[in-house]
Amino acid sequence: MAGLRRRLVKRRIRIRRTRGRRLRRALVVLLALLANLVGAAVVAYHLTKIPEPHPETAMQSTVFVDDHGDYLGRRGPVDRQEIPLSQVPRHVQDAVIAAENRSFRTDTGISPRAIARAAWATVSGGDRQGGSTITQQYVKNALLSPEQTLSRKAREALISIKLDRTRSKDEILQGYLNTVYFGRGAAGIQSAARNYFGVDAKDLTVSQGAALASVINIPSYYEKAGSDPKVTAKLVDRWEWVLDAMAHSGAITSAQRAGARFPAFRFYPPGDTDGQRQYLIDAAASEAADRLGITEDQLARGGYTVRTTFDLTAQDATAELAADGTEKKTGEKTGEKTAEEKAADAKAGGKKRAEVKTTGDVRVHTAVVALVPGDGAVRVLYGGADYASQPFNDARDGAVEAGTALQPFSGMKLLAPLTDLTRTAAPTPLRLASAYATAAAHGVYATPYTVAKITRAGRTLYEAHPRTRTAMTRADAGMVAKLLYGRLDAAPATRTGAAGLRTLWQTTYDEHLTLTVALFAEHPAKGKKAALPAPLPYTAGSRSLSVSEGVWSKIVGTAEGHDPAAEPNPGLPTGQTKPILATR
Repeated sequence: MAGLRRRLVKRRIRIRRTRGRRLRRALVVLLALLANLVGAAVVAYHLTKIPEPHPETAMQSTVFVDDHGDYLGRRGPVDRQEIPLSQVPRHVQDAVIAAENRSFRTDTGISPRAIARAAWATVSGGDRQGGSTITQQYVKNALLSPEQTLSRKAREALISIKLDRTRSKDEILQGYLNTVYFGRGAAGIQSAARNYFGVDAKDLTVSQGAALASVINIPSYYEKAGSDPKVTAKLVDRWEWVLDAMAHSGAITSAQRAGARFPAFRFYPPGDTDGQRQYLIDAAASEAADRLGITEDQLARGGYTVRTTFDLTAQDATAELAADGTEKKTGEKTGEKTAEEKAADAKAGGKKRAEVKTTGDVRVHTAVVALVPGDGAVRVLYGGADYASQPFNDARDGAVEAGTALQPFSGMKLLAPLTDLTRTAAPTPLRLASAYATAAAHGVYATPYTVAKITRAGRTLYEAHPRTRTAMTRADAGMVAKLLYGRLDAAPATRTGAAGLRTLWQTTYDEHLTLTVALFAEHPAKGKKAALPAPLPYTAGSRSLSVSEGVWSKIVGTAEGHDPAAEPNPGLPTGQTKPILATR
């Protein structure tokens, strides 16, 4: 026992004497290891290159708006439009920073604590961890693949640091705001502003900006806000949290915070996007691509904003008016007229109506064109009831038998591009409307156009200017007005024409607007049997009047006491007392 005790004492003395040496050795090893790690990190940092954004991240959609700037629709594989940071209000920028990374303006591009949490979760198999900086989110979403591995996380950190050291905070924030996903299919703040609130990003209010910033956290969940009460309530809580943070940091005033009200979201999910608007987008996309000298596919992917000439309110009203009288099937009809039918007949100028019995399916086509005389801007282009079932545009491309609708131009000398108008048995509604618009403009023909302006990232690439030329003399133009209205210089003038019982045309014009409505009918194709012309139903006259009067009033308003349809119509065939006789 005494020997063992002596050995233990000697060992403790030896350990005490060598402790300093061993600590120094451990410190050297630790410093060497740290130096190697730092050296490796420095080498890795210098070898790391900031990658280009993913191809899909660079893709953009092209947005179409009407003449008033109201959203019409889009074309492209990704609902994204890139805009400069200068077009994002400062309060929207601050809202996103408050929601996602409050130290963004001062940090180095990474959050060591968040990286450590994510690394531990990866190693331990725990849940995915958030808390990345805005810079890291941008790198992860736009520059790297989304897999959750330690190597990818390390690369994300290195790229984030390098990005922060080589790019300004504004550049990083701009890239982030243009690529981050907001739900509802919208990538980037501009598309999100339109999808959620129907406005451009530059017009977002404080409340709207805070709401969009709140959505970023769980976009696939919060996108239902406005239609799902539970989701809306949860988003309101997060929205208030973001606003509180903005007020605390001084981004907004206490008065702004107190006055903030949760904004109204557009309904989600949206309705069918076909219907009428696709006819308009087809026409404008074709013209815009031609003006820029690119293909329609390049246009769709280019991130352009195409301002069209269309009046969306008038277009929607046209669709409603035309739909109200849609004839999908006619059956036998005999007997006494209803009071409404008698009123419609009287308004159309007819005292009697032949009763013709027709059976079978009949599809009535309505085409409506409204354009500006002397300018050519197309305000309404109604080409069919539903784009999904009939993508062919009757107003722009349909050949409709003109009949007496061309009589006012007979015998006069017409210049290009109206030279062969009177020899065209079945012009398109757009072409016939252009001819009457020429008369309304005292003989000046204006090429119809649907694109007023094309911009990209705030820069104007194209702006329309009327393309005009003299196509008839001023005297001949006045003669057309006299034939239509009964006296020179009277406005608006109205002309009703027809090709027997097959088609019905009605044109109303003054110096500011030309409106043409064309109706024709067919027996739809069945199997191998092609579609065949059909007589228009007895309701065609009243339907044409209803559409013409309603659209005219919607665009320019109807002068007090004036009813275009009540004016004489000398264009009817001899002996025909109303636009279309009964055909049932």
